[in-house]
Amino acid sequence: MLTLLVSAAAVAAAAPGPHVAISAAMQDSAAGWNAGDLKRFTAIYAPDALYVAGDEVARGKDAISARYAKSFANGGNTRGRLTFQPLAWRPLSAVHVLHVARWTLTPTGGKPQTGLTSLLFERRKDGWKIISDHSS
Repeated sequence: MLTLLVSAAAVAAAAPGPHVAISAAMQDSAAGWNAGDLKRFTAIYAPDALYVAGDEVARGKDAISARYAKSFANGGNTRGRLTFQPLAWRPLSAVHVLHVARWTLTPTGGKPQTGLTSLLFERRKDGWKIISDHSS
């Protein structure tokens, strides 16, 4: 019995937390943006995700993709290199995590743009997905 408990504890300790998986998904999304790959950039969104920015609310991954499509032209991205800087994490449940990050877009020639994003992630069968994105 003791061996079973120790083994279970070792497996739990070895399993990566949601921060690791979410950070990897964020990095892959940014890599998609930087490669001009809209599908890869938006793979992080759940099909039923909400996106809020300014006075706009986009409902669903297709609407979010359509909103971003104008930034992708001729197989590239027209707005610059995207990076994320994690600022805060708040686990809300076993399947929900709130992540706050700073996004920065650095164009080839010009001043970087930066803002904040609050992302609500939900663990789904296909991994951690954004179900709500409020960016400014």
